[in-house]
Amino acid sequence: MRFYRDWIKPRMISGEIVDSKRQIPYELQKSFKRDGKTVLAITYVADYVLTFSDGHVIVFDVKGSPDNIALLKRKLFWYRYPEIDYRWICYSQIDSDGKDDGWVLYEKVKQGRKERKKAKNKQ
Repeated sequence: MRFYRDWIKPRMISGEIVDSKRQIPYELQKSFKRDGKTVLAITYVADYVLTFSDGHVIVFDVKGSPDNIALLKRKLFWYRYPEIDYRWICYSQIDSDGKDDGWVLYEKVKQGRKERKKAKNKQ
């Protein structure tokens, strides 16, 4: 909700974002049969699918600290949908450059955490 309120909504008002959808499912692996039993499909549900005024689409997933299943599903998503711009985003004032309203890519937050831990261990 916070990402929508603070990041998406202002960009929709300005016209930068022209469409916002929530909870859009993507099939990562089809269901199949094994030994006469059906194995269910593996699906991922995107937090937000945003269409920008220039036509490009970004799939956003808001993360704090992803678990192993999230990491695996991200790999499957990248493999199954290589043409889709898929990003994990987190809220982190400490890792923010001030231009992004505190919302930064997960990879940047992860790197920042690693650097802070390393600096703390040096002390």
